[in-house]
Formats: sequence, structure tokens, C-alpha cells
Amino acid sequence: MAQARAWQRMLSGRRLDLLDPTPMDIEIEDIAHGLAFVARWNGQTRGDWAYSVAEHSVLVEQIFRSLYPSEPIKWQLAALLHDAPEYVIGDMISPVKAAIGPDYSELDDRLTAAIHIRFGLPAKIPQAVKRKIKKADKVSAWLEATQIAGFSETESTKLFGKQNEALVQNLRIHLRPPVHARNAFTTRHTELMAQL
Repeated sequence: MAQARAWQRMLSGRRLDLLDPTPMDIEIEDIAHGLAFVARWNGQTRGDWAYSVAEHSVLVEQIFRSLYPSEPIKWQLAALLHDAPEYVIGDMISPVKAAIGPDYSELDDRLTAAIHIRFGLPAKIPQAVKRKIKKADKVSAWLEATQIAGFSETESTKLFGKQNEALVQNLRIHLRPPVHARNAFTTRHTELMAQL
């Protein structure tokens, strides 16, 4: 029996093996393009444009920087890239990830390691840094839930935790076309890489 195809051709021309990804097959333009077309919340958000993972990633990095201004640039980059594997495996809501089980996590971990190595980060980042990125991710999820996904603040707080009012009061979700989200993501990546 022939083995099923486990690779995807990227717009850059790279051929990414999803089961055994290598850093040399990772290009930031492919990541940014893919993430700009992946909708958060399964597309169940208000507005004329889907809220993309690219847009979410830029916001998470901004929140991470606000929460932890003394963290090194490399961890800001890790925050920007925290959902990068979704450019090829999509964004699944947490209940679906839980239903799939450890196979999803293993695939995500392999892709994350290749992406991190490609951009000069360790394959696995320290748990303390992961927790900080997760905190920024939860702030973003709370903002998204209350501003564009139809959740009340009470419901969002129950799911994502109580938020620091001073932090969230001036943060607004801005929906924009995929090309603008893609450009925002690549611009921030370029800025961070230049500072490493």
C-alpha cells in the first residue's frame, strides 16, 4: 500500500513535509500568507473580514511586549511565532484539539521546532517563557471574545481569566483584509529579526 502524501507545496516553491519538517523548508512569507487566511474562532466573528491568526499573532506579541518589556527580543519573536504551525495545519478551537488528542500536539511540536530553528530560536523554548506567551495569548483571546466573537465580559473572564483593566482598556481588535494582516506580520518579523 502506497504511503499517503504528507507534504504540501508552499507558494515560495518549498515542499514542506508535515510529518518531518526541516527548517530549510520554512519561509516567513509562506507563514504570513497562510496565517493571514486562517480564521480565528472558526470564522464566527463580527465584521466584514475574518479575524486571522496573523492578526492575532501580531497582537499577542504586542501584549507580550507590554506585559514583559524586559524580555529579550528572541522571546518577542517566539511570541509572534507562537501559532506559526497553523499556517499549514489550521487553527482548531481548544475542544477540537482535545478531542484529537496527543497526535495534534506532536504534529504542532514538530512544526514549531522547525520554525524556531529556522529563525534562530531554540527548538523548545523555556517553560517560563511559554507561560508568559500563554498569558499574552489569553489576554488576546479575552479581547477577541468580547470585541468580535459575541461573548460577554463575564463569560470571557470565566474562560480566559480576569484581565488587567489598564492593559486591555486601550487595545482594540481591528479587522482588515488578509493582505494587510500578512504585511503587518512580515513587517513585525523583519523588525524583530533585525534586532536579534
